[in-house]
Amino acid sequence: MAATSFLLVSFSVAVWMSIIGVVFASLSSGLGELSFLSLSVFFNRNVLEGWGSGTGGAGVAGAFLYSALIQAGLSPQVTLLIMLVVPFLMLVSYFMVLVPSSSLPQWSRMQTDYEALDSEETQQLLDESEDESSTPENEDRSVGPVTIKEKFEIIKSLVWFVIPLGLVYFAEYFINQGLMELLFFRNFFLSHAAQYRWYQTLYQVGVFVSRSSLCCLKIRKLWIFSFLQVLNAIFLVFAVRFQFLPSAWLMFGIIFYEGLLGGAAYVNTFYFISKETEDRYREFAMAMASVGDSLGIALAGCVAFPVHHYFCSF
Repeated sequence: MAATSFLLVSFSVAVWMSIIGVVFASLSSGLGELSFLSLSVFFNRNVLEGWGSGTGGAGVAGAFLYSALIQAGLSPQVTLLIMLVVPFLMLVSYFMVLVPSSSLPQWSRMQTDYEALDSEETQQLLDESEDESSTPENEDRSVGPVTIKEKFEIIKSLVWFVIPLGLVYFAEYFINQGLMELLFFRNFFLSHAAQYRWYQTLYQVGVFVSRSSLCCLKIRKLWIFSFLQVLNAIFLVFAVRFQFLPSAWLMFGIIFYEGLLGGAAYVNTFYFISKETEDRYREFAMAMASVGDSLGIALAGCVAFPVHHYFCSF
């Protein structure tokens, strides 16, 4: 899906084709996030720190490379074709670099099928070794599938995680999709398009910094991020309407701060869900909570359309 998105957008000959390419990129990102967050529960909990930092770093690398290559004179088409290396690296990292966890059911079955080709004596030794190395945590997960009733209870318990995360992402992407393009400065050395590209880059830098902060700081009061990000969005609505911001440099700082709030909300939400959810329910909880930010982004896009149109009508 990621490779298809790059190809569709780079060879696009109409707006509808570009939009379909963006849809494929969103499908790739959304399904990937849901899958990898669920898989993270089968590894050491510290893997969430790596996930947060890695996804933040990916945003910085993608935004910076695109901005830098365009600034260097390459066309958007050539730049996107160069980026096809990313889906290839994803395949290599997952199937060749990642060390499988024996506690994950799918990998356990694959391992068993492979070992069945070995001798009966060797298989017996491997089975005994695996039995001895099993942990109570892994046994808890194999007590049968989570029932529908339990799933509803898990969803209810996630509400106070999902609502703050959804609000943060609603405000964040309302800024990115509805306001950011309109916050440009004419008497500046960067063009309108270049300012927008570097806004996106600085936003991703802020996300990367805050998503890498778990090792130093953990914040349980998630509503703080919601309040500050909504306040940020309201401030920028007035900034677009009345054009009172004096400099692009100040805007760069505000966009960086926006990224800090979004990244911190994301990584702290999933850290505390992982920490406070029972082992047996953690996989389902991590997957369901990822719906919060996606719903906020989708709603932000719907609201950003009329707001952007309204401001452009002046």
